[in-house]
Amino acid sequence: MDLISINWLAVAACVVVSMISGAIWFGPKTFFPIWWKAIGKTEKDTPGGDNMGLMWGGTVLASIVQAVSMAIMVNFMGSPSGGATLASGARAGFMLWFGFVAATSLTNKLFAGQLKAWALETGNHLINFVLFGAILGAWH
Repeated sequence: MDLISINWLAVAACVVVSMISGAIWFGPKTFFPIWWKAIGKTEKDTPGGDNMGLMWGGTVLASIVQAVSMAIMVNFMGSPSGGATLASGARAGFMLWFGFVAATSLTNKLFAGQLKAWALETGNHLINFVLFGAILGAWH
């Protein structure tokens, strides 16, 4: 698949969805306090450190890379009956999350002793990958 055939509006929608779901998932009234404690931080620590621009720029860039990669994979893993659909996209998103994101990050978090942080982090990634796949499968 070449980059010209990617639906860039769908990719942009995925990036926006990622920012919204992340804000909700890691909001101060949802999972942020639990996650913050699970990674060993205290109330005295500041999220993102001194460079919030780098943190948010990197987050948006990572989301763009994920959405573009997902667009390629959803198209490649599309429905056997002739192309990607909402369902086949969501399935592709789940399988990519399960096989690569969840499994890879589990190893890191097990050695770091941060299983609770893994569950919270990969939960957000699961939502994003399934939504990305569904959006890109439906809107190709």
